[in-house]
Amino acid sequence: MKKTTNRICIYPKDIQIITGKSYRQSVRILEKIKFFYKKSKHSYVTIRELCLYCGFEVEEIESMLK
Repeated sequence: MKKTTNRICIYPKDIQIITGKSYRQSVRILEKIKFFYKKSKHSYVTIRELCLYCGFEVEEIESMLK
């Protein structure tokens, strides 16, 4: 039986897949989210934070990233 891991952090490539934006625009979106939540540059952004910021449903995004 194969065990799947559920990630909680999001990367620019994930944002690119979700939104259809370019990689560079996805990096900018990630930077805006970090600024909005007052996170440092080395901090990770969670899927939940992305969903709250962009207005997506968490379940919808998790199913897209599997």
